[in-house]
Amino acid sequence: MGDIRVAIAGLGNCASALVQGVHYYRNAKADEEIPGLMHVDFGGYFPKDLKFVAVFEANRKKIGLDIADAIWAEPNCCWKFAPDLPKSGVKVLPGPISDGVAPHMRESFFAYDEDEIEPVDVAEELKKADADVLVSYLPVGSAEGSRHYAKAALDAGIGFINAIPEFIVSDPDDPIAKGFKEKGLPCAGDDIKSQLGATILHRVLAQLYDKRGLVLDNTYQLNIGGNTDFENMQVEDRLKSKRVSKTEAVTSCVKYELPTKIGPSDYVPFLGDNKVCYITMRARAFGDLPLDLNLKLSVQDSPNSAGVIIDVIRAIKIGLDRGIGGELSSISSYSFKHPRYQIDDFEARDRVDEFIEGKRER
Repeated sequence: MGDIRVAIAGLGNCASALVQGVHYYRNAKADEEIPGLMHVDFGGYFPKDLKFVAVFEANRKKIGLDIADAIWAEPNCCWKFAPDLPKSGVKVLPGPISDGVAPHMRESFFAYDEDEIEPVDVAEELKKADADVLVSYLPVGSAEGSRHYAKAALDAGIGFINAIPEFIVSDPDDPIAKGFKEKGLPCAGDDIKSQLGATILHRVLAQLYDKRGLVLDNTYQLNIGGNTDFENMQVEDRLKSKRVSKTEAVTSCVKYELPTKIGPSDYVPFLGDNKVCYITMRARAFGDLPLDLNLKLSVQDSPNSAGVIIDVIRAIKIGLDRGIGGELSSISSYSFKHPRYQIDDFEARDRVDEFIEGKRER
């Protein structure tokens, strides 16, 4: 059915996993079961159909490098599961920094100096690259930066995926979200879920408790990790929306007020891209007797969402093919922590299949 021309804002660990994953599964067949993908054949599109045509970064160690080399540059620490990447022929461009680099991250992130390097016009570069979709992987807390890239995608006339917790796609009153609908351009978001991460696990457990008639008294989720995402989120002001996104993803599963504490807890540098999550849930069972659950999850953080993004990119391309504008609600509800519509995850998956088959508009 042709290539899907993908642009990326932010070539950090998550983008590294995405680029590696597309190469790793380049020979996948339609009847294969691939960990992390809904389907190898997603409405006629395969992982091999994704072609990376533009990348925007603020890290001076990555700017000017071929994508295949830049994904290994410091401070990236993603697991190398596809080390034999061929050169892409696409070099990393200097994107606008805005609030995309926190003050405490400028040194460790190797942020370029705008007096020495001039940022490119993102919309113009997207047009030059003939991109189909832009994936925003900016750091958490990039409120202005996220909107800059979303607006650039809109101006370039392409689809948009917001992988971070800035509420653009999920806000029906956001002028940029409205713009995608008015222009007939699909978008999806906000804040990507992992294949099996802390949020999806916590959500499914909350749904299970509710369906089995248990009453949750309180719950908390504490996460630690050593990648730049956790280093960035050491400043509380940058993770306000992250806490909202993760908390609403869980509390929306029950119909009563649920005391909850969820969010990043600490930065542990030697963990690298390994994320460790602790979930505790205290509930009341029959006879008002206590039922406690304590769980530990340890995962490679960035690859954990790469397959999900591959599915979302293909859903956006289907939306483009069909001329559907605005939020694609089925893939957003299934793949993001803060979609416009919070629905049961298993029902959301069924809706995605219906969307693929053309039985559901969005």
